[in-house]
Amino acid sequence: MRFLLLPLLAFATAFPAQAQTNKTYPPEIEGAEVYVYRTVGDVKLNAYVFGAVDKAETPRPAVVFFFGGGWTNGSPTQFEQHCRYLASRGMVAITCDYRVLSRHGTPAKACVTDAKAAIRWVRANAVKLGVDPDRIAAGGGSAGGHLAACTGVIDGFEPEGDNSKISSRPNAMILYNPALVLAPFGDDNPALKSREAELSERMGVAAKALSPIHHVQASEPPTIIFHGEADTTVPFATARDFTTVMKKAGNRCELKAYPGAGHGFFNAGRAGNKAFLSTLNETDEFLKSLGWLTGPATVDTFFPHS
Repeated sequence: MRFLLLPLLAFATAFPAQAQTNKTYPPEIEGAEVYVYRTVGDVKLNAYVFGAVDKAETPRPAVVFFFGGGWTNGSPTQFEQHCRYLASRGMVAITCDYRVLSRHGTPAKACVTDAKAAIRWVRANAVKLGVDPDRIAAGGGSAGGHLAACTGVIDGFEPEGDNSKISSRPNAMILYNPALVLAPFGDDNPALKSREAELSERMGVAAKALSPIHHVQASEPPTIIFHGEADTTVPFATARDFTTVMKKAGNRCELKAYPGAGHGFFNAGRAGNKAFLSTLNETDEFLKSLGWLTGPATVDTFFPHS
């Protein structure tokens, strides 16, 4: 098998900012309950929660989203509409802030640590939020999809002082054009190897250590990936290769290809919302296949003017 590797330039520099409709930091998201899930020095990281029910009679499945922006910028508002919809379907839906280079001067490894802290926080507060601790999905787009994948398949990078008895690993992954290949994998790739040091500096650790494809084993969380075939920032082939590796290890991994679609195609407000609605419908179907949702999807009625 020949693996087409991710062009390093897309990661050595920032991804294009995605869906930053709210310029306020930290953002204000109407209707969300706001919790501080982690404090690092004087930085307080917020979790914006939709659909929480204290001590629910029947605990609900949850999803935790991480925004894109090349580990450099971005906003939790990117997944606001995903959260509103999934909360309407009976989930606890959360979009989280995390430290990024432009605001906090942090390398990507710090982003991964924050993401792991967020998953653990949701599980630790399951009763308070009305969450089933065994039904927590990690989701995200682009660099945020990378973080979600890292919580699922990469060990280590745990927050110092966290209770390690509470798992930071999600029970499912929902990934939108995620970064999954950050170091040479498969066939020799001189171009990527020549710039591996640059990428490792951006990660704050050897790039391979944060490259999800290099860490796949058996018994990984069931996963769905949405990816545009015309994506030039995170090439479609990387998602295809990750899917192949996951399946070879005996894991469930579905890849939903979108012909002609570029990077960030899934975002709310992009191109008349066609791909946003389509990927959200397929997300609903995936969650139903896990037994986390029931009944028909209501995307079209929830967003009647899209």
